Amino acid sequence: MARRKMEKGTHTHTHVQQTGRRQAAGDSQGEQRPIAQPSEGEIEVPTGGKRRRYPVTATVKVFNEDLVEFFHVDDVHLTVLSLLTNCSTASSSPLCPFFLPIYAPYLHLLLIIISPIPFIHFQSITFRITTKKKKKKKKKKPTQASSMAPPPLLCFFYILLLSSVSAIADTNPITLPLSSFPHHSSSDPLQTLNFLASASQNRAHQIKAPKSKSNSVSKSPLSPHSYGAYSTPLSFGTPSQTLHLIFDTGSSLVWLPCTSKYLCSECSFPKIDPARIPRFIPKLSSSSKLVGCQNPKCAWIFGPDVKSQCRSCNPKTENCTQTCPAYVVQYGSGSTAGLLLSETLDFPNKKITNFVVGCSFLSIHQPSGIAGFGRGSESLPSQMGLKKFAYCLASRKFDDSPHAGELILDSSGAKTSGLTYTPFRQNPSVSNHAYKEYYYLTIRKIFVGNKAVKVPYKYLVPGPDGNGGSIIDSGSTFTFMDKPVFEAVAQEIEKQLANRTRATDVESLTGLRPCFDISKDKSVEFPELTFHLKGGAKWALPLSNYFALVSSSGVACLTVVTHKAAESGGGPSIILGAFQQQNLYVEFDLVNQKIGFRQQTCS
Repeated sequence: MARRKMEKGTHTHTHVQQTGRRQAAGDSQGEQRPIAQPSEGEIEVPTGGKRRRYPVTATVKVFNEDLVEFFHVDDVHLTVLSLLTNCSTASSSPLCPFFLPIYAPYLHLLLIIISPIPFIHFQSITFRITTKKKKKKKKKKPTQASSMAPPPLLCFFYILLLSSVSAIADTNPITLPLSSFPHHSSSDPLQTLNFLASASQNRAHQIKAPKSKSNSVSKSPLSPHSYGAYSTPLSFGTPSQTLHLIFDTGSSLVWLPCTSKYLCSECSFPKIDPARIPRFIPKLSSSSKLVGCQNPKCAWIFGPDVKSQCRSCNPKTENCTQTCPAYVVQYGSGSTAGLLLSETLDFPNKKITNFVVGCSFLSIHQPSGIAGFGRGSESLPSQMGLKKFAYCLASRKFDDSPHAGELILDSSGAKTSGLTYTPFRQNPSVSNHAYKEYYYLTIRKIFVGNKAVKVPYKYLVPGPDGNGGSIIDSGSTFTFMDKPVFEAVAQEIEKQLANRTRATDVESLTGLRPCFDISKDKSVEFPELTFHLKGGAKWALPLSNYFALVSSSGVACLTVVTHKAAESGGGPSIILGAFQQQNLYVEFDLVNQKIGFRQQTCS
C-alpha cells in the first residue's frame, strides 16, 4: 500500500499577516457638497397596484468627494442604481447595501451607503430625472421646492471619460511574490481550522450556484472569501499605487478597495482596521477614467444586453455619456460594489494601459481586493494577453513567519520542462455562462492507497446541465467534494485506518472529518491520496497537503470539506483548493488549453 509519512512537528496551518500599503498621508476626506445645479424631473413609483408620478426637484450631492474632485463634474445625468429593486430582507443584504426610507405624505428618497438594514420593498422603481440648465432667475435656495416636491435626493453620478490607449508589448515573463494572506487569527488552532473549513464551504456554495451574466447589475461569478488565500502586489495608476490583492483562479474581475471613503462593513478582523484598509485613490492618478455604458468592455461584466441600460444615450452615438452600470460581486458570505475604471497596470518593465479594473467603494465582509485569473475576458491574463501563467504556493505553518511563493506572468509561451500535463475541459452548459470561467480538468479515478474509490461518472464529468466535473481554484482554502464523492473517499480512509483512534471531539470543533489521534506517534503513515487525470497524469498528494496536524491536541484531520446538508446542489462536484496545491508548481497553458504541474519546494 502506498503510504505517506508526516514527521511530528511538521505543522500545516495558516499564519496571519496583513499585507498592502497604508492610505497615503494627506488623502483628503472632504465633506459632502453639491456638485451640480438642482435637477428637475419626475419619479414614477408603483404603489397599491397603481403607478403614481411625483415631481422632483433634487439637489445632487455625492457621497464620495474623491470622485467629484477627480472628474471635475460641471453637469451630470442623474442615474440611480437598480440595486434598490428586489431587496426586502436583511438576508438579501450581500446584494442590497442600500437603505430606502419612505415617509408620507411626501416621497422622501434617501440613497446612502451604510450597513444593510431591512427596508420597504417595491417590485420596480423607475427614476426619471434629467439635468437642465437653469434660466437666470432670482436666486433661490437649492433646498427650497414647491409644496409637492420631496426633500433632496442623494445619489451617485456617472460620467464617461475614455481615451484610446494600448498595451506596450513585452514578452519577458513577469515574476511576482505570492504570499499567504489570511485575515483570521486565533490562538486556538481548532477554531482556526473550523473557520477555514466554513469559509471553504461558503465559497463552494457560491462556486456551485453562480449567476449568469445579464443586464442586471448583479454578477455572481466565483469570487473568493479570501480567508487562507494568497496575495500578490499589483500597481495601478499614474503615478502607480500598489496594493496587495487576493490571487484567484476562480473569478475574472480585478477590483480594488477604492477612494479614501471606501467602506467595509463587518470587516473588523484581527489585525484589520476597517478605517486603515489600503485603497486606491483615483483622483491621484492621471490615467483614471470611468468605463462607459457603450464601451464593449462593459459587456464583459454585464453581457451583450447591457446597452439597453444606456437610456440617456442615443444608440447611434458612440461617445455615450453614461457610464457602465455599477457592479456587485457576491462571495460565500460577503460582497463588494463599485464602478469600472480604465486604468494603467504598471509593472517594472511593462505597462498595460486601458486595463479595466473595478473601483469598489463598498464591501461587506471583504476588506481586500481581488486579482481575478479566471477564463473571462475581464481577467488579468486575458487583458494582458498572456500565453500562460504559473504559480507556486508556499506551505502553511502554525507560526507567524512569512512564507512567499511565486506568480509568473508569461507572454512568451516558452516551453517549461519537467511538467506533467492534463488538458482543460469546457463545461457544456449553455444556460450558465459563469461555469465557463472556471478551469475544469478531468479526474478519471481517485485512489486511497492502492484502492480505487468508486465514484459515479456523473460527478467526474460535467453534464449538459453544467453539473459535475472538477475545477482547480486558488481561492478555495480546502478541497471541496460533493457529499457522495466525499463519503466514498472518507469511508475508504477510515477503513484503511480502522486501527487508529478517531478524535470525534476535534471533528465536532473543527468541522473536519475524519480526525485521528496521533499524539503517541513519532511519525505517521497514512494512505496516499492520488488523483488520476486525463492524459495519464497522476497527482499524488503529500500527506501535509491533505491532512492538517493540530499540534495542541496531537490530532490530524482530513482537509477536505463537503456540504453540511445531504443536498449536493449543482455546479462542479470537486473543487481542488489551495491547501492541496502547497509546494506544487502549477502552470496554466492558455494557448494549448492544458494545465501542468510538478512537485517542488515553493519557499
